[in-house]
This record gives sequence, C-alpha cells and structure tokens, in this order.
Amino acid sequence: MNKKEILEIRKQFTPANCAITRICGCYVNHEKEKICQSKQAFLSMPEEEAFKYFDIFKHTLSGTVGKNMINMEFTLDSEMAGGPQEFLMKLRESELKDDMLVEEFYDKIIEHYRYGENYYIVLIYAAYDVPGKSTDGLEMDDASDTVFRHILCSICPVNLTKAALSYNPDTNVMEDRIRDWVVEMPMNGFLFPAFNDRATDIHHMLYYSKNPEEIQPELIDQVFGAGIPVTAKSQKQIFDAVVAETLGEDCDYEVVRNLHDNLYEMMEEHKENPEPLELSKMDVKKLLEKSGAPEEKMQTFDTEYDTVAGERTTLLASNVVNVKKFSLETPDVVIKVNPERADLIETMEIEGRKCLVIPIDDHVEVNGVSVKI
Repeated sequence: MNKKEILEIRKQFTPANCAITRICGCYVNHEKEKICQSKQAFLSMPEEEAFKYFDIFKHTLSGTVGKNMINMEFTLDSEMAGGPQEFLMKLRESELKDDMLVEEFYDKIIEHYRYGENYYIVLIYAAYDVPGKSTDGLEMDDASDTVFRHILCSICPVNLTKAALSYNPDTNVMEDRIRDWVVEMPMNGFLFPAFNDRATDIHHMLYYSKNPEEIQPELIDQVFGAGIPVTAKSQKQIFDAVVAETLGEDCDYEVVRNLHDNLYEMMEEHKENPEPLELSKMDVKKLLEKSGAPEEKMQTFDTEYDTVAGERTTLLASNVVNVKKFSLETPDVVIKVNPERADLIETMEIEGRKCLVIPIDDHVEVNGVSVKI
C-alpha cells in the first residue's frame, strides 16, 4: 500500500464516513491474563467513546511507509490450508461474530506478543464501499463497483496515570488524584487484507509499529506467517556496509557527499509519487558509479552486496539517507551542514595534516554570540 491508499482508509475513521460495523476488545495484564473482554456493534457506541477509538485507528495507519508502516507479503506456506493467512480470512469472513474465532485470535496475540506490561487488543471489522474514480481522478460515489471488507487490529499499552494533586469541584479543594488505567495510542497493529490499487489484496497485509526497531518478529512469524521485514535501521546499516566494503580505502569524503547529493536529487524527483522510492541492487550500483566510485572497486560490488544484503534485497531511499541532515563527526568535533550546501566543505592537506575546510562569510556565531574571524 502506498501513502494515498493508506490515507483513503484513514479517512473512513470519522462519523460521516464510518464503515465499521463491529468492534471487539480484550484487556491483557502483564502476566498475560485476560482481564476483560468486550464486543458490540460499533454504531451503538456513544459518540465520545467512538471518537477516542477513531483516534486509535488513525494512529494504527500513521507514520512513514517502509518505516512505521510495512507492507508484508504472506509466504507460500502461510497461505496453505490451515495456515495463518487462512485463519485471518476466516476471521474477516465471520465479521467478528464468531466468538470462538475471536477468542483464538486473542490467544495467538497473547502467546506471541512480547510486552511486559498491560495492553489492550482492539479488533474491528469494516466494509468500505470503494467509490469509482473518473479519468481526472475525481471520486464518483455512485459508481462504486467493489467493497473493501477488512479487519484492523490495534495493540495499545494501558498505563497507570501519574500520581498528582487535582482540583475537586465538589469539595472545592485540591486533593490527591485518583489514579486510572488509561489506554494509550497503539504500539503495533495491522490491516488485513491490504488495499493495493484501491482493491482487496489477500496476499498482502499492512503492519504498523510505532517504534520501527521493535517490530515484534515472533508475532509476525507465528501469527501472520509473513517474511520478517528488514527494519529501517538495518537497511541503513546494510547500505553503509555495502558502501564501505565496496570502496574500502577509497571511501573518501567526496564520494560519500556525492552519494548524499545524488540520493537527495533522486528523492526530490520522486516526491510526488505516492510509492516509496526503492533501491534495487542495480540501483545502488549505478548510484555508486555516478558518485565517483573507482571502476576497479566496482568489480567487487556484486559480491559485496550479495554477502551483506542478499541479491534480491531492496532498500528504501528514505531509510538509507536523511535528506534533512548532513553531518561530519570526529571523536571530538561534530559539524552540521545544510544538506543543500554540503559542497561548501572541502578536504585539504595543510602542513602535512588532513583538514576539513569551511569557507566563512561575514556572519559567524559561537554559542549564539556573533564573532569576528
């Protein structure tokens, strides 16, 4: 799913557009015990309560595609009879009205979700009547020809409010506040099936992780049967390792700066595209060549990439470079530069020492104080 397709589903979490028909919930304590459960028609819920749930669902479809929101494909084994994908299909087909299926789903989550505190599992079923679109991209509500029937799960931490004093209007005094267990925004969740090309895709799902480095691999493997995705941090590490291993001693400042500039240029050209910019093995190779990597060093690129990343591994450009940041670090000095002006810094050898040279104009500040150089 791309950001436009995700946004289209998020827009349904309002009173005017709501397509949710049923909601189920299970409160689990730190000992993995079910404390309480609920199930009801969503539209029978009080408005104020529904708004709070809408906020939870919107957060489950938030963040950056490829970092917080990960498109995952079911493996062939998981799509076989009796596999995880078939179970999710049955759960969706039941519209969450089969109590035994919902109970089994809770048990799967509780068994494989690694979290040492209390949490709340929220599960909804919705049927979105997908409007058709004209050739100029305008939605036509009366031209719908498909219904996107899906389930959305949100796993939210439940924490005790902090001890504090509060005002009691009944007694007109400040007194000790009663501490409550509060449901917070989700840590993890998923949408099944995926909404690819504005249509149902039962071979994929969208997975959410508030912390992109804590993706709950056991949950993904055992409950969903999907391949474990490469996290954003790991993609950055893979890219850096490929560059370092390929270039070796020729990994100098100019090549790395050119890499940053070329990636920035590629992302600027791609920014209107709702799909994230992916870098294949060949894309990374061309990028290194364009950035000035020596021809003799590129002869080992294929081997280095296959060893470090894997031949078919693709990387997201947004995960391997931060276009809003350009910095140089030594053990004692950190220099931050406007990414668009990385060309201002040069490397020179002065009196036998390797130096970074920064041209200075009329305005220089040190700790906020204007100084003369």
